[in-house]
Amino acid sequence: MAGSGFKTFSTGDVLTAADVNGYLMQGVLVFSTATARDAAITSPSEGMFAYTTTTPANTLSYYDASAWVAVDLAGDITGITTAANSSMAGGATSGAPALTVDVNNTTSVTAVAADYVLIADTSDSNATKRALVSDITALAGDITAVTAGTNISGGGTTGAVTVNLGIDAAVDFGVDGTGVDVSFHSGTAGDLMFWDASEESLTITGTDGQTALAVADGNVTVTDDLTVSGTTFTYLNVITDATTTRTPALTDASAYILTTHGTGITVTLPQDSAVAFATGTQIIFERNGAGTMTFAAGTGATVNSKGGTLTCADRYTTVAAVKIAADTWTIFGNIG
Repeated sequence: MAGSGFKTFSTGDVLTAADVNGYLMQGVLVFSTATARDAAITSPSEGMFAYTTTTPANTLSYYDASAWVAVDLAGDITGITTAANSSMAGGATSGAPALTVDVNNTTSVTAVAADYVLIADTSDSNATKRALVSDITALAGDITAVTAGTNISGGGTTGAVTVNLGIDAAVDFGVDGTGVDVSFHSGTAGDLMFWDASEESLTITGTDGQTALAVADGNVTVTDDLTVSGTTFTYLNVITDATTTRTPALTDASAYILTTHGTGITVTLPQDSAVAFATGTQIIFERNGAGTMTFAAGTGATVNSKGGTLTCADRYTTVAAVKIAADTWTIFGNIG
């Protein structure tokens, strides 16, 4: 007979044969063999369970209204195998098989922006999700190379690229007509060289008592006015000449020349074609030796002096020669 389901009995209830058969006898019935089961249950009801211990061994069966059907308590999977190019690894035919993602067990392809890749979403407890390749490449930026230009060294196409400033060519600050201020700082706070673009001036701020600008070699030319608000110190370049003739060179400009020859010296002041002294050049000559110091004009040059005298009168006295115009000199001092 069919099972009656479940019933809660109360004290004093009468337990009938129908109650026994419908409720109490509907548990799992145990038999040694299926033959013994069939002999005992000649009219099984749908949904009844029976268990056999030997034939078939340790088998649970249920009646489906037409026959007894064995229940495979272990399931019917006999093995897990990862196929080729499945992107999976692992599997087994017994126990508790483990499966893992294996990127080596797949084919290769060139990714495009519309492709997807798997990611662990850290904002969602590392949940596995898919992401577009275009979204990932956007995170890395679109710079593919850094090329070093003028006055820059380094660069590269991969990794962490380093560039360095290496000035080995002309440098422009600002553009013509639109300048920029430029500061060059020293190791002392407040000391700097500053180009003020709006004022069109270069200012050097140094430390009092120290040299802020030194010209080790070469000339300094000031085309317009030079204003000095502090104390100026001028040191003459003292040159000793022990010869008997001298034609001043450009390096003699503003020099103090000692003539020391015992029998005298002739100083020839040159024309522009021989030595192109700038107008205003001054040279001081001292008759330091016993010999007479005489001045002469170079070919095409003129030398002016008081009374036309061209000799220095006394030993240890001086005569200054100044170029006053093209090919023209004036001498003055102890002449006589």
